Amino acid sequence: MHVAFVHRRGFGQFAALASHLAETGHDVSLISESVDRRIPSVRVIRHRVEPGPRADSQMARHLGIPDHHVRIGHRVAETLDAMVRHGERPDIVIGHIGWGSMMFVKDVLPQVPAIGYCEFFYRSEGADVGFAPDDVPDLDTRKRLRLRNVAQLLTLEAIDGGVSPTRWQKSLYPAPAQRRIAVCHEGVDTQRFRPDRNATLKFPDGRVLKPGDPPIVTFVSRDLEPYRGFPQALAAAAKVIRSNPDAIFVFVGGDGVSYGAPPPGGGSWKDQLMAEHDIPADRIVFTGAISHDLLRKLYQVSAAHIYLTYPFVLSWSVIEAMSCGALIIGSDTAPVQEVIRSGQNGLLVPFYDTDALAGTILDVLKAPEKFMPLRVAARRTIERSFRLIDCIGRQKALINTVLQGN
Repeated sequence: MHVAFVHRRGFGQFAALASHLAETGHDVSLISESVDRRIPSVRVIRHRVEPGPRADSQMARHLGIPDHHVRIGHRVAETLDAMVRHGERPDIVIGHIGWGSMMFVKDVLPQVPAIGYCEFFYRSEGADVGFAPDDVPDLDTRKRLRLRNVAQLLTLEAIDGGVSPTRWQKSLYPAPAQRRIAVCHEGVDTQRFRPDRNATLKFPDGRVLKPGDPPIVTFVSRDLEPYRGFPQALAAAAKVIRSNPDAIFVFVGGDGVSYGAPPPGGGSWKDQLMAEHDIPADRIVFTGAISHDLLRKLYQVSAAHIYLTYPFVLSWSVIEAMSCGALIIGSDTAPVQEVIRSGQNGLLVPFYDTDALAGTILDVLKAPEKFMPLRVAARRTIERSFRLIDCIGRQKALINTVLQGN
């Protein structure tokens, strides 16, 4: 079987499945703008990078993203057409529908089954937009958000099935489309991401961290920004350190902005917010981006792991941290509530309540053994619902179902 994956930025969510299919004898290709890694026996076909959307007028702001998505879709269609002309017609196409990449797949390959990865459907109410108290979307924003879904809606109409990683993310899609979207997370390697109370982590300054000595509170995000609750986590860290001067906070993430807007006046959210808090330099560590191996060790030595997010895409980091038996202190927002039951396999606090977050962290640091059952339950949650081999099995079952035309 020849499986063609389509993703704008490398393998993304398809990495584990693509690797497994290649290892089990299937012909696997990736069609992409860029490559984030190499997988043995998987051929990467890069298409031309389209320049981003223009925003030099009100009409350009509205049509810029749909236009950009159409151009990306054309590039993928050209690539697939060239593959067919060279005798490399895939048996199934699986791709992310968010950037227009899958928009014309069924026009090139009308008889080839196609599955779309349905990550996030934009809405002006009930998700990320309008969540912040000062964020009141105006008419212009509402119109732009509706147009941002054009590529997804056109793709959903044509493809044979879809998959979302969580029930909440699926629930954002229009009701008629939901009937054709399965729920299946990409999964986590529970053998690699596992509890290890003997884990140690050495910092560049020579300090060696290990579980509980001193207590390590962790925070991980692609970028340190409001969408993932960095301002609240930093404010809580300042409060905790005043009451528990032994605690060390480790913040992992870049200085850019993956979602939302940059801080007023430019610069990074980290620099702007650190200027507002008096935190001793030896009590806080900013690592920038680190390797997956270091992340795993960080989860293993963590006394408490903060995971805050707007109602948005659920991060892989929280699943990996739970798999390592970390104690999650999360925000009581929809995507987190799907995996964390407060008091059962983690703890939830209101997203904007920094006093509640700081108080919960202090409670955990005072009596860590009291919360050990929650760590065990977090690991059990991942083993039950997010184990990599099981998730791959469910993905393969979906592929077989679509191939059989059911």
